[in-house]
Amino acid sequence: MEEFSLDDPTQLLAAASDFASFPGFHTDTSAKEFLDQFPLPVIINALQTKADVPALENALVGSLERIFRTKYGATLIPHFMPFVVVGLGADSQRVRSLACKTVSCLLENDDGSAHLVREYDIYPLLLNCLVDGDEQVATASMDVIKNLAASPVCMGMVFPADINEATHLRNLASRCSSLGRVRVMALIVKLFSISHSVASVVYNSNLLDLLVAEVRNVNDTLVTLNTLEILYELAEIPHSTEFLSQTTLLQLLISIISNDTAESILRSRAMMIIGRLMFKENTFAFIDESSAKTVISAIDQSLGLMESQDADECECALETLGQIGSSIQGAALVLIDSPPAARHVVNAAFDWHGHGKQLAALHALANISGETRSVSNRMLNGDAEESLRRLIYEKASSTSKLTPSGLFLSVLQQESVIRLAGYRLITGLVARPWCLMEICSRQEIISIVTDTYTETTKIGMEARHKCCQAIYSAFMSSSKLIGDPSLTGIAAKMQEAVRKGPYLGSKQVESQPVVKTAERF
Repeated sequence: MEEFSLDDPTQLLAAASDFASFPGFHTDTSAKEFLDQFPLPVIINALQTKADVPALENALVGSLERIFRTKYGATLIPHFMPFVVVGLGADSQRVRSLACKTVSCLLENDDGSAHLVREYDIYPLLLNCLVDGDEQVATASMDVIKNLAASPVCMGMVFPADINEATHLRNLASRCSSLGRVRVMALIVKLFSISHSVASVVYNSNLLDLLVAEVRNVNDTLVTLNTLEILYELAEIPHSTEFLSQTTLLQLLISIISNDTAESILRSRAMMIIGRLMFKENTFAFIDESSAKTVISAIDQSLGLMESQDADECECALETLGQIGSSIQGAALVLIDSPPAARHVVNAAFDWHGHGKQLAALHALANISGETRSVSNRMLNGDAEESLRRLIYEKASSTSKLTPSGLFLSVLQQESVIRLAGYRLITGLVARPWCLMEICSRQEIISIVTDTYTETTKIGMEARHKCCQAIYSAFMSSSKLIGDPSLTGIAAKMQEAVRKGPYLGSKQVESQPVVKTAERF
């Protein structure tokens, strides 16, 4: 092997730059060839002593990241753990990020490496990177800690039994900056998302209460908003409703929604979190009806105050009612109370003066009508169904359209995003005999939903075809309509539209030769 001198790092810089910028994947062979030419101790030495050489650090860090991602490179990491420790505490943010990623590579490629993390006391250094590093370092350290928590062998490091342990996340959050606390909370969400069993450990460690307590921080709107954003991510996790319903979060969010002196954006985020929590099929297994009614009442009152004010907040409220109404129990609750909260949704869905509000309301009404539920679960109980029918007919009679079919047609004659919401609405509503009759009474509606050239986007084509399927299925299930000779043409037209599928709208264009005079120079 040719001897390499650190006095002149030019050769190393050129080789490392080429290796780091190689467009394909590096194999074990290419990694070994590079390290045969420039041994790992030489690279680490250069990284420590030649940081002032322009572009050298970036090139070395980039090449080492790619080396350690190979299986061959990962096998070398256990022999250089002291350098990893030094890297985690380095002044250079790029080196700290490299060190975090190196630990990730170690854990991903060596199931027995947990003892090395303990032996070299790596975990406290990762926490320092989390709260003190730049964004890239914090992200890299979160990934490592998530890997540790996912391992039964290492879980005890992340969730120490002793609540007074310095590395306990509650204690870490209490002694770091506001940015550090936000990062700790973001880490808690990542840990919570690993699995139901890990989420249970997070809950039993009282870490969810840390997020709830931060929302109560009324002295810093920015921190509160950041925490709500983190809770919004947490609410998307499948098992979030089960655990968050056992905290005081729901009551806290209701108080924010009901507080007309709070910032509009805080109320909006509170509603969005509730919407995600209650959009799950098992929502009412964990949230009782009384709490759900309190949520709906708070949103109903809020909508009554702001319908002519903040458009974004109004859209969030309408969307949240739709998410709550996506389940049978939730739909009944938004429809049955007196007056029903769903009146805001119906009124906005057919209000042509607010594009964003109308779009949010149409999608919300589609959810309440059952578009997201299975066909067998679209119909509600008698009182809820009567309320839904009455709200739509009353709205129609108060407009120039006069009938629900006129409202539906008007929606389908608008731009594509509104049409898409209209398809969803009809898909959910048409299971009701009164709606099916309204649809069949307007030939213009049938023409639009069966026209395979109407939509040009994939999502639009699929929504239109699903609407066709729902109308045809409801029609064929109605003995009254099947036996009506005047509707035979509609049945045939719907059947043909269903048979064609969603994507057969564009005419097939044959390739044609083009003949033109050659250009001469």
